[in-house]
Amino acid sequence: MDLQFVELMKAIILGIVEGITEWLPISSTGHMILVDEFIKLDVSKAFMDMFLVVIQLGAILAVVVLNFDRLNPFSSWKTRAEKAETVELWKKVIVACIPAGVIGLAFNKYMEQHFMTALVVASTLIIYGILFIVVESTNTKRHPRIKALTQLDYKTALIIGMFQILSLVPGTSRSGSTILGGILFGASRFVATEFTFFLAIPIMFGASFLKLVKFGWHYTGGEILILVIGMATAFIVSVISIKLLLRYIKKNDFKAFGWYRIALGLVVLAYLFLIGDPIDAE
Repeated sequence: MDLQFVELMKAIILGIVEGITEWLPISSTGHMILVDEFIKLDVSKAFMDMFLVVIQLGAILAVVVLNFDRLNPFSSWKTRAEKAETVELWKKVIVACIPAGVIGLAFNKYMEQHFMTALVVASTLIIYGILFIVVESTNTKRHPRIKALTQLDYKTALIIGMFQILSLVPGTSRSGSTILGGILFGASRFVATEFTFFLAIPIMFGASFLKLVKFGWHYTGGEILILVIGMATAFIVSVISIKLLLRYIKKNDFKAFGWYRIALGLVVLAYLFLIGDPIDAE
């Protein structure tokens, strides 16, 4: 079998994993780290570090495409009031991005060097899995005060953004931490999830740009193909995942994802125990 074909198939698999896990509160980075341990791309470490972040651009583009008119304040189909609402939404997104943007720039390198391990991923999968179950069990007795994005105030947006800082630790899940924050501070599941999707746009574009700059612009033809295939796959799978998740949460809570996180975390810990040495993503 042609070696290049094998590498492209690996990129497709990683794109599928990214497209599913980026939007579900189960940690895309954590899953990518774990999958990479068993399906290793034949690339340099520098390229792989960049690939694991930039592939998320494909997933983010799915949000942009699915919500283009809604996110476009210049749409000719909108009334003046609707355009003003869109501008307000972007202002809240920007406010929410500030905490993770500042902390991320300061500690991203440290996190990469010390926390990108399967042991950390397994631990955070379990911890946040338990939190999801606890929060959702408590949430049954509450009535959300924020039932539409237009009701989301700047203070709550900033608080949700602060929860996003937690996702700097692999295995936490960016969407998971922000959804939890939104629910805890009065947003409905649907609003918390939608705002999380929009919040990902500037964060991931910024993170991808920084990774591309850090890596440089010296790609081989094979590396370009792997990156494009991975991003394209993540985009297609993300479109499906987003639609299914939004449909799911209209009638269901997030407990199932909590149990999944706990089960996966325990499987990883069992694997680490059997091999006797924590997997290091470095």
